[in-house]
Amino acid sequence: MQPMKVGFIGGGQMASALISGAFSSGFLSASDLVIVESSVQRRQWLAEQYSKIQVVDSVEALVKCQSIVLAVKPQVLRDIGVGLAKSLAGDRLWVSIAAGVNLTELHALLNSQRLIRVMPNTPAQVGAGAAAISPADQATSADIAWVTQLMQSVGKCVSVAEPLMHAVTGIAGSSPAYVYLFIEALADAGVAGGLSREMAVQLAAQSVLGAAKMVLETGAHPAQLKDQVTSPAGTTIAALRQLEAHGLRSALMEAVDACIGRSKQLEQAGGR
Repeated sequence: MQPMKVGFIGGGQMASALISGAFSSGFLSASDLVIVESSVQRRQWLAEQYSKIQVVDSVEALVKCQSIVLAVKPQVLRDIGVGLAKSLAGDRLWVSIAAGVNLTELHALLNSQRLIRVMPNTPAQVGAGAAAISPADQATSADIAWVTQLMQSVGKCVSVAEPLMHAVTGIAGSSPAYVYLFIEALADAGVAGGLSREMAVQLAAQSVLGAAKMVLETGAHPAQLKDQVTSPAGTTIAALRQLEAHGLRSALMEAVDACIGRSKQLEQAGGR
């Protein structure tokens, strides 16, 4: 099911995360790949990082690629999409990680129906990403399986109906920033309690990592795991009472709702 050649348009952090993960898992090899990157500096870095991959500045090098990953910013994709369709005419799979560019717009830009939209997140850089894919109706089962395996090489992947991509953006695409803020706040509290900054950050980050692994690996509901930590009249319930009193739960839900709303606005504005 794997295409003979895979092209990446854009060689930024997310593209390099996907490439590194695909290499580490054995899903792709250097001979499978061509990367198109406009920045000279970035091309040099990619060539040093992936010495056996073809790194170029022209999309003409992708003519033989059966699958192309669009790893550029939304506006860049909108600027180059029509030109790509002309330069790379023919039946091939297009995979877009450009936020806010929906399948209808991708079809209009690329004149293709073999489309899969992906919402990854930055922890893919360390093999711990959370991604969702939304395939167009004309994407084949082999196309979907290939993209799913690519995303699973850098973390976890689910398939959703396209309208749910906004919710995915809220709880996966943007949520690492919320968690970093949470870790920073925990570390600040640790420093206030007398710990060194380095020690406080390590303890806070490891605790968040461990709690997440408990949810994923035990399959228990987060509330059940919370209750396991919470002793009667203990320290944890005192802390939880303060979090509830200051609206942590509501603040997170409102933050995600705002993110979803902004995602919808950006998609509507870009599609006009």
